Amino acid sequence: MSDQSSLTPSPETQAMLDCLRQAVANILERKRRLGQYAVLWSGGTAIAVGEDAP
Repeated sequence: MSDQSSLTPSPETQAMLDCLRQAVANILERKRRLGQYAVLWSGGTAIAVGEDAP
């Protein structure tokens, strides 16, 4: 098997990845401003972050 971490994405793939990262950052910032919590994946488990997190 080849080591996929050493491969660099094509410019089109990198543009898509950058767009997705920006979209997620925008949504997380919006949720933060609205006082809503978000569920994130960290260390192999889901965690809820925010002021009203359960």
